Amino acid sequence: MLTAAVVFHAHGITTIQTTAQAAEALRPAAGAFAHVLFSVGIVGTGLLALPVLAGSGAYAVGEAMQWPTGLEKSPRVALRFYLLIAIATAGGVVLNVFQFDPIKALFWSAVVNGVASAPIMVAIMVLANRRAVMGEFTLPPRLKLLGWTATLVMTVMAIALFMTWR
Repeated sequence: MLTAAVVFHAHGITTIQTTAQAAEALRPAAGAFAHVLFSVGIVGTGLLALPVLAGSGAYAVGEAMQWPTGLEKSPRVALRFYLLIAIATAGGVVLNVFQFDPIKALFWSAVVNGVASAPIMVAIMVLANRRAVMGEFTLPPRLKLLGWTATLVMTVMAIALFMTWR
């Protein structure tokens, strides 16, 4: 994100509303092929991300609900797992059909992930430091310090986001 922001800003692009504007930032490097290069990159990223995102979401929900999960299982055994993958994939198609702005979707997903990370990291650090949960694998002091420092940084950044939001 930072690299893209630096490149965009260096070429006078400070507000990106469309993917066409994002593709224009490639013009100094790709010339007339900027839009083609950007399109190939977006399609390639989508083809890589779709199964990963749909699958990871299905695994997360399925495991949380204690359903049978896994691509090695047949749909008869893990029907709800496969339904979740289908629903996630269909959700992506629906977003495209209703022409949701992909730039805004990326922005808001990053905001949600960043804000959600702080409480998740707190929970992970609390659990990772409890002998009743981790047994002999509790965090050593160095990793404990590193983990709590990262958690503090994420929490401060989330708070700063809300304090500076216009």
